[in-house]
Amino acid sequence: MTNKKEIIAGIIIIGNEVLSGRTKDVNTSAIATWLNSLGIEVKEVRVIPDDKKKIIDTVNELRKIFNYVFTTGGIGPTHDDITAESISEAFKAEYGFHKEAFSILENYYKPGQFTEGRQKMAKMPTTAKLIINPSSGAPGFYIENVFCLPGVPSILKSMLGGINNVLVGGDPVISKTLNLRTVESEIAKSLSDVQDQNKEVEIGSYPFFRAGKLGVSIVLRSTEQNKIDKCNDQILHFVKAKNIEILREI
Repeated sequence: MTNKKEIIAGIIIIGNEVLSGRTKDVNTSAIATWLNSLGIEVKEVRVIPDDKKKIIDTVNELRKIFNYVFTTGGIGPTHDDITAESISEAFKAEYGFHKEAFSILENYYKPGQFTEGRQKMAKMPTTAKLIINPSSGAPGFYIENVFCLPGVPSILKSMLGGINNVLVGGDPVISKTLNLRTVESEIAKSLSDVQDQNKEVEIGSYPFFRAGKLGVSIVLRSTEQNKIDKCNDQILHFVKAKNIEILREI
């Protein structure tokens, strides 16, 4: 699957509201940024509907490919929150009230407020381990290498730190950004030559339009600082030769 240094992950965004455009996905960025800091690289993201078969099939496919899989959405109190039940079926695990999750929620809500809908948030694979939710009480959960998180971005972000110690990462990915006042066609050949000479550095080229002018951001990514430095020096060499203005180095 991977070498010792490379730990990879997949993300599954679950929700009809995302597919319809009613809700913007910002969770991918939050999860990917956090995983990068742990030395885990996101290799694939899928957005799928609230459909049990689709969830089961996608989870079973990706959990065999990646070291870790993260799902977002579908673990709330409403009828269309079917992720927990689907994950149970994917793992052929018992679906029911998780004793610890039920206790957490029962203590979180005031007497008379722990309604049937809220009780549903304690239903999941009964053997799953919990992801503590410091924002709104209802925990996420994980079973083997699949981690199930809520779809609400602020709540999701608050829960990520709680599983840092569960994940085994690789070498953290280092990045460097070079913003140039140019267009991609002017640097395409030179950039391709640099990439050919630096196979272990991922080079991305991203055009932008700011303050009425065109530019290109070149992003270098690698687990080794010396390789980024070498690649950056080669880029700076052709940039100066072409008399291209450097706007910013990050």
